[in-house]
Amino acid sequence: MLTKNEALERAQNLVDQAKKAGADAADAVYACDASTEVSVRLGNLEDVARSEGEEIGLRVFLGQKSATISSSSMNPAILTDLVSRALDMAREAPDDQYAGLAPEEMLMKGKLPDTDSDDGGDPDPAALKERALACEDAARAIPGITNSEGAGASAGRTVFGLATSHGFAGAKSASGYGLSTAVLAGDGDHKERDYDYRSARHESDLDAPEAIGKRAGERAVKRLNPEMVKSGAMPVVLDPRVGSSLVGHFIGAIAGSSIARRTSFLLEELGNQLFDSKLSIIDDPLRQRGISSRVFDGEGLPTAKSALIDKGVVTGWLMDSASARQLDLKPTGHASRGVSGAPGVSASNVHLEGGRGSVAELIADIDEGVYIHELAGQGVNMVTGDYSRGAAGFRIEGGEITGAISEFTVAGNLKDMFAEMRGADDLEFIYGTNVPTLRIDGMTVAGA
Repeated sequence: MLTKNEALERAQNLVDQAKKAGADAADAVYACDASTEVSVRLGNLEDVARSEGEEIGLRVFLGQKSATISSSSMNPAILTDLVSRALDMAREAPDDQYAGLAPEEMLMKGKLPDTDSDDGGDPDPAALKERALACEDAARAIPGITNSEGAGASAGRTVFGLATSHGFAGAKSASGYGLSTAVLAGDGDHKERDYDYRSARHESDLDAPEAIGKRAGERAVKRLNPEMVKSGAMPVVLDPRVGSSLVGHFIGAIAGSSIARRTSFLLEELGNQLFDSKLSIIDDPLRQRGISSRVFDGEGLPTAKSALIDKGVVTGWLMDSASARQLDLKPTGHASRGVSGAPGVSASNVHLEGGRGSVAELIADIDEGVYIHELAGQGVNMVTGDYSRGAAGFRIEGGEITGAISEFTVAGNLKDMFAEMRGADDLEFIYGTNVPTLRIDGMTVAGA
């Protein structure tokens, strides 16, 4: 793989070529990655895969016209032709008054901070195989587990470089490790499946294979012999691994492009109290070894820790430069970028904080409710906030989590759900988006 300096050099050279060929402005993105994945099933090796690739993307501007083009070939002749074709495309594009590079005065300057995202490791396939086997063995050792869908272990590295014609040049690298397994409990027509996985930037931060496997096995066994739940309005409690999806819906609704197009259910909520005053949603792109850490965004602007929800209040929108111009605001350092297409927006390491008390205390006063550990379907209307999804989990009876239930739906409106949301104190930083166990009262549960 290329070094960060080599990656940046490739992006910068393409920008220079575009300027010499007549572009008024340009930016280029270079990305390369290499990964190894090993999968096992029932104690046997199933597959070993190694992938390596590189891509480069160029965006050019001619006045208010722009075009984006990409290539997976680094042949100099092909890249020269890439520049020529990008300019030809831009000449035929319609004018866009909001298109353009990020404001020059806002570009990141100076030395890039270090988020310790790359441990430089490259474990061999044999080590990955042993890790996957240990994970699956631990899951299959749980009494009641009768079959396995297998386990997988992966390791990889990525290098990303961004250069613009008006003064930004930056590159970053990241390592990544993953480990997962999925197993089945029960026999005949009464099987239940569950899984567990972990990912980390540093190999040393990855959970032990035995711990991941044990959690997957125990979860599958707990799901055996599910019953139906009665329909009605009741409290709903969400396991952290599914509760994070609600924060994802919130982030999608505050994207600047959605606000500019007036297609968000939060369109009129800027500065309003949306969540309980104890809750805040924090975006922390500079977290050390964070899954989604980044020190500059997809347009070369610096990133910074911010509260997307501050004590329950909506603080602003996530904006790239184009959406900021549409809304007559400033970009927020949340632009995201691939090698093809114009920038979009995304958050980085996100967590919901402000939960109080243990999970037991959170559910202690629930006479009848549901605890959800799996959601299915995509029944979320981001224009109205209407929410309806299939679910599985457990009953809550008399303040205790009891028997398994499945084949029910939960429904409500996201605004109402956010207002009713409370959290426990079990927040862990495991994924890109992390939440504690969440409780939402008054949701509609439809079962038998």
